[in-house]
Amino acid sequence: MNAEFYNQIAQSTAHRKSRDDNKDFIFAHPSYLKELTEIAFNTKDKNHHKACWILELVCEEQLDLFIPFIDGYCNSLAQQHSDSAIRSISKIGLFLVKNKKIQLTESQEEKLIESGLDWLIQTDKAANAAYTMRFLYLLGKKHSWVNDELRELLSRNFSDQTPGYRFAVKDILKRLK
Repeated sequence: MNAEFYNQIAQSTAHRKSRDDNKDFIFAHPSYLKELTEIAFNTKDKNHHKACWILELVCEEQLDLFIPFIDGYCNSLAQQHSDSAIRSISKIGLFLVKNKKIQLTESQEEKLIESGLDWLIQTDKAANAAYTMRFLYLLGKKHSWVNDELRELLSRNFSDQTPGYRFAVKDILKRLK
């Protein structure tokens, strides 16, 4: 691992400029994407959430660069527990599921579904839940049992949740009817 690049990730912040600078560095030096994914997928690394933030922006603009790392991404899903990382990881899941050119394997879809359902049970963060609900809903079009589970999970009492969380739940429940 390149120590200078790792330091660059470690020194990054949640500010958009910092994340954009790192994203632009990856676009200028695509060989570093492998190292970025290694940091992002290693949940024992104290900076993995920062790498996830950058990876989200890379995937948002050039998802095709991420294709070689989809298996590693899917294999890391069950270990992702940091709310800060899950927001980005779930958004990447949404990008993958929505993309018409990328065909996830059955195994990759299963890992996304399993982790997504776990995250919904465990999180009360609106952004994490919203991205997760959306990719689960889309996967539920192919695997109908997923939408049954999603409907059941989202129909539980959520009155104590934030307005953003409640909005996302209402939107998905409306789509599930």
